[in-house]
Amino acid sequence: MPNPRMRAPGAGSASVASLVLLWLLGLPWTWSTAVALGVYVGGGGWRFLRIVCKTARRDLFGLFVLMRVRLELRWHQRARHTIPQIFQEVVRRQPEHLALVDAGSGVCWTFAQLDAYSNAVANLFCHLGYTPGDVVAIFLEGRPEFVGLWLGLAKAGMEAALLNVNLRREPLIFCLGTSGAKALVFGRELAAVVAEVSGQLGKSLVKFCSGDMGPEGVLPDIQLLDPLLKEASTAPLAQPPGKGMDDRLFYIYTSGTTGLPKAAIVVHSRYYRIAAFTHHSYSMQAADVLYDCLPLYHSAGNIIGVGQCLIYGLTVVLRKKFSASRFWDDCVKYNCTVVQYIGEICRYLLKQPVSEAEGRHRVRLAVGNGLRPAIWEEFTERFGVRQVGEFYGATECNCSIANMDGKVGSCGFNSRILPNVYPIRLVKVNEDTMELLRDAQGLCIPCQAGEPGLLVGQINQQDPLRRFDGYISESATSRKITHSVFRKGDSAYLSGVQTLGAGRRDGRSPSYLPLSSLPGDVLVMDELGYMYFRDRSGDTFRWRGENVSTTEVEGVLSRLLGQTDVAVYGVAVPGVEGKAGMAAIADPHGQLSPNALYQELQKVLAPYARPIFLRLLPQVDTTGTFKIQKTRLQHEGFDPRQTSDRLFFLDLKQGHYLPLDQGVYTRICSGAFSL
Repeated sequence: MPNPRMRAPGAGSASVASLVLLWLLGLPWTWSTAVALGVYVGGGGWRFLRIVCKTARRDLFGLFVLMRVRLELRWHQRARHTIPQIFQEVVRRQPEHLALVDAGSGVCWTFAQLDAYSNAVANLFCHLGYTPGDVVAIFLEGRPEFVGLWLGLAKAGMEAALLNVNLRREPLIFCLGTSGAKALVFGRELAAVVAEVSGQLGKSLVKFCSGDMGPEGVLPDIQLLDPLLKEASTAPLAQPPGKGMDDRLFYIYTSGTTGLPKAAIVVHSRYYRIAAFTHHSYSMQAADVLYDCLPLYHSAGNIIGVGQCLIYGLTVVLRKKFSASRFWDDCVKYNCTVVQYIGEICRYLLKQPVSEAEGRHRVRLAVGNGLRPAIWEEFTERFGVRQVGEFYGATECNCSIANMDGKVGSCGFNSRILPNVYPIRLVKVNEDTMELLRDAQGLCIPCQAGEPGLLVGQINQQDPLRRFDGYISESATSRKITHSVFRKGDSAYLSGVQTLGAGRRDGRSPSYLPLSSLPGDVLVMDELGYMYFRDRSGDTFRWRGENVSTTEVEGVLSRLLGQTDVAVYGVAVPGVEGKAGMAAIADPHGQLSPNALYQELQKVLAPYARPIFLRLLPQVDTTGTFKIQKTRLQHEGFDPRQTSDRLFFLDLKQGHYLPLDQGVYTRICSGAFSL
């Protein structure tokens, strides 16, 4: 496909030259202009004009959002403001306005109450001898105290390490060790988890329990936090720390899907940037009520969601754990106008039976990432949500993109008219290895419309919109940076490439897999600059000479089975080229009929895309952010000795699925079946 952005300047130069030449020859301006326009269109400029007409409104709005966030950040930087100071101004304006609501318990906190609680936290930890720069780990389910704790620590210049509540044993010990935390605050609901590893955490780590553990749960080395906070002053600190927007606020851990979790550094300006972009991109107002049922130890819940409360004064309704059955009831009860989603949440909602509440809510906007294009329109039509704000980007990245105008299936855009305003690029990679492809000068090769690639963002540490703060582990940080992308010697962040591991407790780096061996996110951009997510490298496989999209097959299977959890992946079969498709399907009641399913699959999937193997299991594992996990399933393959789940094999000759026992497994491996 021709590149309109590259052809348009050439056509433009020719048209201007012809205009000047004809004017010098004495022709009237009207004739000269008409001829020049003809030269421009004939030279391919009509493509550029089409792009301008179709995207000008979108791009101008995007430019407005970009400039507004940049100006706000610059002002706060010059004034040496921090997130706590910005929050303080919100409190001054509306002290009695609702800040946080706990949907589970019904507890409501006003801005004044959140301010008082966080002040008590700041005063207490200062009184206990902690100083600015000290790290305190927070291991707590999502409720108002979670926000008050890290906000209070920030008021005292301390840094919170936000631990995933699903961590257990070695990963928990690892994350605490790499954070350098001097104290741990955990919720009463996680007391047993902490007790299990208490002896391995070291005597220097001070442990506080938030909530009443009960007499049988108190350990000798644990202090109850609530009584201490009741005695602490709720007044602002007499001597606030001298922090600024570029100082560290807290740490958020990656999911650890390619090794142990890595602690991403979040500075004050990054927190503001992410929350502000979301706020302005989707025209949120102070009167909006946001429903946040996402984990607060991740950026979606704690920055995009809670950030609207702390920076812009919105009421945020928290639910510590997503509940599909209560989702719309909560939205109606609390008059929510904005909801958050991530991963498979929208599919889980579609799986629910029709309810009265889903037609009575006031939700106008759903913000998140991971909404499958296959169910996008079904979600908006069934629930009457006018706008979906899909976005793409990680906690630490400097090249996030957002879908601001509701383009179905798109995760964001980059302007084709003014591509240099926001210095990001989609560059060519080898999709099998995720290795960057370079030209003769050693620079990365920009993708043309329709070509898949990796999103990169130019790094400028002096610009709060383009800085990259990385991770606690310097090795993990360096793995996300490449050089000579836009021009010789520059640096850029690699958006979709995963690093393995996060350093060891002794501070040394672990063994890392080469960058080319790790999975990455591949995007593709259309002629208008809209970007779309393609399968993660490794989530596609080749079978019978064809590439099989796991997400496409998952979408089809899930839809046929009433939005059931499905994980699709490729497995190697001895002596057979490529990988055969395998589908793990949640079947908790053992009611699924493989052959009835196969009859339907023949109608909707090409022969090469139909799963050769089925695995029916009680549930499909998901992460804390509702992403389906496949690593264990892929490792176990179709060997019946690896699992007690029901396995089936598609006998192509007979045209139906056979139960896969040890005998069938042996025959498959010996080549007895035709694949």
